[in-house]
Amino acid sequence: MLETVATILGVACVALAARRSMWTFPAGMGSVVLIGFVVFEARLYSDALLQCFFVAANAYGWVNWLHSRERSGEVAVERMSGASRIAWAAGGIAVTLAWGAAMHRFTNASYPWWDAAIAIASVAGQVLMAQRRIENWVIWIAVDLASVPLYLAKGLYLFAGLYVIYLALACWGLFDWRRAGNRAAVAEPLPA
Repeated sequence: MLETVATILGVACVALAARRSMWTFPAGMGSVVLIGFVVFEARLYSDALLQCFFVAANAYGWVNWLHSRERSGEVAVERMSGASRIAWAAGGIAVTLAWGAAMHRFTNASYPWWDAAIAIASVAGQVLMAQRRIENWVIWIAVDLASVPLYLAKGLYLFAGLYVIYLALACWGLFDWRRAGNRAAVAEPLPA
Protein backbone atom coordinates (compact mmCIF):
# COMPACT_ATOMS: atom_id res chain seq x y z
CA MET A 1 0.00 0.00 0.00
CA LEU A 2 2.80 2.48 0.88
CA GLU A 3 4.52 1.67 -2.41
CA THR A 4 1.32 2.46 -4.34
CA VAL A 5 0.66 5.81 -2.65
CA ALA A 6 4.33 6.77 -2.96
CA THR A 7 4.19 5.90 -6.65
CA ILE A 8 1.13 8.04 -7.31
CA LEU A 9 2.59 11.00 -5.43
CA GLY A 10 5.95 10.52 -7.15
CA VAL A 11 4.41 10.65 -10.62
CA ALA A 12 2.47 13.76 -9.65
CA CYS A 13 5.66 15.36 -8.27
CA VAL A 14 7.73 14.84 -11.42
CA ALA A 15 4.90 15.85 -13.75
CA LEU A 16 4.41 19.04 -11.75
CA ALA A 17 8.17 19.74 -11.80
CA ALA A 18 8.24 19.35 -15.57
CA ARG A 19 5.47 21.95 -15.74
CA ARG A 20 7.36 24.19 -13.26
CA SER A 21 4.46 24.08 -10.78
CA MET A 22 4.97 24.92 -7.10
CA TRP A 23 2.78 21.93 -6.22
CA THR A 24 5.70 19.65 -7.11
CA PHE A 25 7.14 20.21 -3.64
CA PRO A 26 4.28 19.06 -1.37
CA ALA A 27 3.67 16.07 -3.66
CA GLY A 28 7.39 15.31 -3.54
CA MET A 29 7.55 15.50 0.24
CA GLY A 30 4.70 13.03 0.63
CA SER A 31 6.22 10.65 -1.89
CA VAL A 32 9.74 10.62 -0.44
CA VAL A 33 8.59 9.99 3.12
CA LEU A 34 6.70 6.89 2.00
CA ILE A 35 9.49 5.73 -0.33
CA GLY A 36 11.91 6.04 2.58
CA PHE A 37 10.02 3.44 4.60
CA VAL A 38 9.80 1.01 1.68
CA VAL A 39 13.46 1.17 0.60
CA PHE A 40 14.71 0.93 4.19
CA GLU A 41 12.89 -2.37 4.55
CA ALA A 42 14.53 -3.49 1.27
CA ARG A 43 17.98 -2.67 2.81
CA LEU A 44 18.69 0.06 0.25
CA TYR A 45 20.14 2.29 2.95
CA SER A 46 21.63 4.92 0.64
CA ASP A 47 18.23 5.27 -0.96
CA ALA A 48 16.55 5.51 2.45
CA LEU A 49 18.92 8.27 3.59
CA LEU A 50 18.39 9.97 0.25
CA GLN A 51 14.66 10.25 1.00
CA CYS A 52 15.47 12.16 4.21
CA PHE A 53 17.60 14.55 2.16
CA PHE A 54 14.75 14.94 -0.35
CA VAL A 55 12.41 16.25 2.36
CA ALA A 56 14.84 19.09 3.14
CA ALA A 57 15.68 19.67 -0.54
CA ASN A 58 11.99 19.96 -1.40
CA ALA A 59 11.55 22.60 1.30
CA TYR A 60 14.57 24.50 -0.07
CA GLY A 61 13.29 24.22 -3.64
CA TRP A 62 9.84 25.43 -2.68
CA VAL A 63 11.27 28.59 -1.10
CA ASN A 64 13.69 29.16 -3.99
CA TRP A 65 11.00 28.73 -6.64
CA LEU A 66 8.63 31.08 -4.80
CA HIS A 67 11.25 33.83 -5.13
CA SER A 68 12.16 33.03 -8.73
CA ARG A 69 9.02 33.71 -10.67
CA GLU A 70 9.05 35.81 -13.78
CA ARG A 71 6.47 38.53 -14.37
CA SER A 72 4.38 35.94 -16.21
CA GLY A 73 4.19 33.91 -13.00
CA GLU A 74 6.32 31.09 -14.44
CA VAL A 75 9.43 29.87 -12.66
CA ALA A 76 12.57 31.07 -14.45
CA VAL A 77 15.10 28.41 -15.52
CA GLU A 78 18.84 28.77 -16.12
CA ARG A 79 21.73 26.85 -17.68
CA MET A 80 24.96 25.92 -15.90
CA SER A 81 28.36 27.05 -17.13
CA GLY A 82 30.79 24.49 -18.53
CA ALA A 83 33.01 24.87 -15.48
CA SER A 84 30.05 24.22 -13.17
CA ARG A 85 29.15 21.06 -15.07
CA ILE A 86 32.72 19.74 -14.72
CA ALA A 87 32.85 20.60 -11.02
CA TRP A 88 29.49 18.91 -10.32
CA ALA A 89 30.55 15.79 -12.25
CA ALA A 90 33.92 15.52 -10.49
CA GLY A 91 32.35 16.09 -7.09
CA GLY A 92 29.64 13.54 -7.79
CA ILE A 93 32.16 10.87 -8.77
CA ALA A 94 34.32 11.51 -5.69
CA VAL A 95 31.37 11.43 -3.29
CA THR A 96 29.94 8.32 -4.97
CA LEU A 97 33.22 6.46 -4.51
CA ALA A 98 33.45 7.47 -0.84
CA TRP A 99 29.79 6.73 -0.08
CA GLY A 100 29.82 3.41 -1.92
CA ALA A 101 32.93 2.34 -0.01
CA ALA A 102 31.30 3.26 3.31
CA MET A 103 28.09 1.39 2.48
CA HIS A 104 30.09 -1.64 1.32
CA ARG A 105 32.32 -1.74 4.37
CA PHE A 106 30.02 -0.73 7.22
CA THR A 107 26.55 -2.02 6.26
CA ASN A 108 24.84 -5.05 4.81
CA ALA A 109 23.47 -2.91 1.98
CA SER A 110 22.31 -4.58 -1.20
CA TYR A 111 24.26 -3.36 -4.24
CA PRO A 112 26.11 -0.66 -2.23
CA TRP A 113 27.99 0.86 -5.19
CA TRP A 114 25.01 0.94 -7.53
CA ASP A 115 22.76 2.30 -4.80
CA ALA A 116 25.37 4.92 -3.85
CA ALA A 117 25.79 6.11 -7.45
CA ILE A 118 22.04 6.55 -7.83
CA ALA A 119 21.75 8.27 -4.45
CA ILE A 120 24.55 10.78 -5.11
CA ALA A 121 23.32 11.54 -8.63
CA SER A 122 19.84 12.04 -7.18
CA VAL A 123 21.20 14.52 -4.64
CA ALA A 124 22.85 16.48 -7.46
CA GLY A 125 19.69 16.34 -9.58
CA GLN A 126 17.48 17.51 -6.71
CA VAL A 127 19.76 20.41 -5.78
CA LEU A 128 20.03 21.51 -9.41
CA MET A 129 16.26 21.23 -9.83
CA ALA A 130 15.74 23.37 -6.73
CA GLN A 131 18.18 25.89 -8.23
CA ARG A 132 16.17 25.80 -11.49
CA ARG A 133 19.08 24.50 -13.60
CA ILE A 134 18.01 22.86 -16.86
CA GLU A 135 20.77 20.22 -16.52
CA ASN A 136 18.93 18.61 -13.60
CA TRP A 137 16.84 16.71 -16.13
CA VAL A 138 19.88 15.10 -17.75
CA ILE A 139 20.90 13.79 -14.34
CA TRP A 140 17.38 12.54 -13.64
CA ILE A 141 17.34 10.69 -16.96
CA ALA A 142 20.56 8.90 -15.94
CA VAL A 143 19.15 8.15 -12.47
CA ASP A 144 15.97 6.72 -13.96
CA LEU A 145 17.90 4.53 -16.41
CA ALA A 146 20.02 3.15 -13.54
CA SER A 147 17.14 2.75 -11.06
CA VAL A 148 14.86 0.56 -13.14
CA PRO A 149 17.18 -2.49 -13.18
CA LEU A 150 18.10 -2.00 -9.51
CA TYR A 151 14.49 -2.05 -8.40
CA LEU A 152 13.80 -5.05 -10.64
CA ALA A 153 16.73 -6.87 -9.01
CA LYS A 154 15.24 -6.14 -5.58
CA GLY A 155 11.72 -7.26 -6.62
CA LEU A 156 10.29 -3.74 -6.22
CA TYR A 157 8.33 -3.95 -9.46
CA LEU A 158 6.03 -1.01 -8.83
CA PHE A 159 9.02 1.25 -8.14
CA ALA A 160 10.71 -0.05 -11.32
CA GLY A 161 7.57 0.91 -13.24
CA LEU A 162 7.55 4.25 -11.49
CA TYR A 163 11.07 4.96 -12.70
CA VAL A 164 10.05 4.12 -16.27
CA ILE A 165 7.35 6.78 -15.91
CA TYR A 166 9.90 9.12 -14.31
CA LEU A 167 12.15 8.58 -17.32
CA ALA A 168 9.42 9.68 -19.72
CA LEU A 169 8.60 12.67 -17.50
CA ALA A 170 12.28 13.62 -17.22
CA CYS A 171 12.55 13.64 -21.03
CA TRP A 172 9.47 15.88 -21.15
CA GLY A 173 10.93 18.11 -18.42
CA LEU A 174 14.23 18.47 -20.28
CA PHE A 175 12.42 19.40 -23.49
CA ASP A 176 10.08 21.87 -21.77
CA TRP A 177 12.76 23.53 -19.61
CA ARG A 178 15.09 23.88 -22.59
CA ARG A 179 12.29 25.54 -24.53
CA ALA A 180 11.61 27.89 -21.60
CA GLY A 181 15.32 28.66 -21.31
CA ASN A 182 15.55 29.41 -25.03
CA ARG A 183 12.51 31.74 -24.84
CA ALA A 184 14.11 33.59 -21.90
CA ALA A 185 17.43 33.91 -23.77
CA VAL A 186 15.67 35.37 -26.81
CA ALA A 187 13.68 37.79 -24.64
CA GLU A 188 16.79 39.16 -22.87
CA PRO A 189 17.90 42.52 -24.28
CA LEU A 190 21.42 42.68 -25.66
CA PRO A 191 23.90 44.75 -23.62
CA ALA A 192 24.52 48.24 -25.00
